Formats: sequence, structure tokens, C-alpha cells
Amino acid sequence: MKKIDERDTMFARMNYMEGTFPYEDYYSRNADKLEIDNEIRKKPNLCGPGTMSYNAINSPIATACFKFLGDIKDLSEGEVNNIKTPIDKELATEKLKGLATYYGAKLVGTLKMKDYHYYSHRGRHEEVYGEKVDNLMPYGIVFAVEMDKDMINRAPQISEIVETSKGYVNTSIIGMVLSYYIRELGYNARNHMDANYLIVAPLVGRDAGLGQIGRNGILTTKEYGSRIRLGVVTTDLELMEDSPIDFGLEEFCRLCNNCAITCPGKSIPKGEKENIDGALRWQINQESCYDRWRSLGTDCGICINSCPFSQGIHMSEIKSFNGNKNAIIDCLKDYRNKYNIRPYIKDSPEWLK
Repeated sequence: MKKIDERDTMFARMNYMEGTFPYEDYYSRNADKLEIDNEIRKKPNLCGPGTMSYNAINSPIATACFKFLGDIKDLSEGEVNNIKTPIDKELATEKLKGLATYYGAKLVGTLKMKDYHYYSHRGRHEEVYGEKVDNLMPYGIVFAVEMDKDMINRAPQISEIVETSKGYVNTSIIGMVLSYYIRELGYNARNHMDANYLIVAPLVGRDAGLGQIGRNGILTTKEYGSRIRLGVVTTDLELMEDSPIDFGLEEFCRLCNNCAITCPGKSIPKGEKENIDGALRWQINQESCYDRWRSLGTDCGICINSCPFSQGIHMSEIKSFNGNKNAIIDCLKDYRNKYNIRPYIKDSPEWLK
């Protein structure tokens, strides 16, 4: 599987300002992306004045969260205690999973990191633009926090990005605690968090058995659907290896199509998986997706709440999905009788009005 270059992601590309080295370098090699990127840059920023959802009092809540995350991102790496505490991989795994859960993670997995889990090059910040990612630590712990269903069911209103930004804060704090703890034990560790990833979190989560990647390109779990945020800590502390799982999501996504139908940017493919860079997958159109974010003023979230798994499909139904087309069709009928295509809560919570 071909490694992903962070320079190609929309979050990186939107940071390239005319006259800077990243701008000149990137578009000299990717001239086909210059026009669309410049058109998107003309639009208001997320949570900014001029967007559909802007509120002078509430929008800065999410902005504040992202600024906080930017302020602490350099703490992702740190000094390692020169006294190494011996600990076997079974106990280390138990302690780290327990600590992550104690701090609020709902799902936790550990694994041996693969080369394709890491970006090939960095791109999101000018000071590290183009650096080859070579801090490839051999083990990882990945964890998911649940996002509040009612807040996500208000997508694409401000409530949605208030909740997603909270999710990023929660995962960053868990990751900081884990990485600081591992370094205190005398082993190296790095927290991968918003605006400071060296890894592709959904791939790590998939391979550690937290869920599968669905049609919308997001890690989908059988417990919470896509209604999660992921954090990852990589380390040289030896850990146990969890295995990927298959709860029938691929066949479910083939028949469901809810996310593709409801996507306001028409960014999610409705057809079959395609071979992209050596992997069979569905791939969203990130340009049209992010363009819609900039119009809405939030990170949308409609594909998250339109996923039946995000609304809590019964476990008894999930167990019968694998290879059982009729069970999926019956489940989708029940879901659509209840929600039509997706649930939508129009009013904000009282404290956010």
C-alpha cells in the first residue's frame, strides 16, 4: 500500500500561502490543484464570519479548542527518563489500555506499526514542510472517544463542530498522559494529535481492531459508528498485538449508501470500491468535501450522523450481517422508517442558544 503524503491533504494545502516556499514548491509539482485550492481559500474560514453557521458568541468555542491544540502540539514529544523500568509486554499493554479507558477512551487497541501507517512526508506546518517522516516507532496504541449523539445529530450546525473539537481535545489529553507516562518508564513515545500527526489514524485504528473503514472514508465502529475521534501514541515499548476485525461493514456500506446520498458536497462515491494506490477502497473527493466545510463554517458531520451504526444498530442485527443481504435490507428498512435518511435535531442545546 502506497504511503500517504501529508502535503496532499486539504489541511496542509490550505496552509500554503502565496509567496512562501511550501506554496511555490507544492504547486510547481501539483499545478492541477492550484485553481481549486485558490478558489477554496477565497471562502471564509471554519467558524468564521460569512459562513452559514457563524455565531459571534458560539463559533469561537471551537476556534478556541483548535488554538489550544495548536499551543500544546509541541508537547507531543519529550525527554525520556534515563532510568528504564523493566516491564513485559502483557503488563505494559494492560496498563496502557486501562489508563486510556480511565481517562475517557471507549475503545483501545495496540499493534505493531506498519510502514504505511506513517505519512511519507510532513506538510501541515511551514517549519516542517517536506520533512521525511522517519521517526517510525515499532508499536502503537490507538484509542477512540465517543462523540455525543445529540450534538452530532445537529450537524451541520455549530453544535457539531463544538462536539468534534471537544473530541480532538479529549483524544489529545489522553495521548499526552499516555506518552508522558511511557517516557517516565524510560521508553520513547510520541502523541499524534490534531495538527501534529505523523500517522494516518484511521488506518491504525482499523489494523488494531477498533473498526473498519466505511464508504465515507472514516473509521466506523460497531459500537459507535463513525461517531468517534481517534488518538494514537507510538512507542518503542513492546506491546501486545490486537487483530483487525470484520463485522460486515463492507457489505453493509455497499447496500446502504446513506452517507453518499446525504453528503451536501456529493463527495462520497456511490459505486463499488476501486483500486487506489494499491488498496481497494472507497475514496471521497476531499476538495469538494472541504469546500463545503468552508461554506458551512463547520466540519459538516452529516456523513457521520447518517450512518446507521452511529445511531446504535442492535448487536443482534450486527451479528447476522456478514454475508446476509436480507438482514441488512431489513435493518435499513427499520432505520429509514425511524429516521427517513438521517436524524436531525434542529434546536441547539439550551446552553448553546
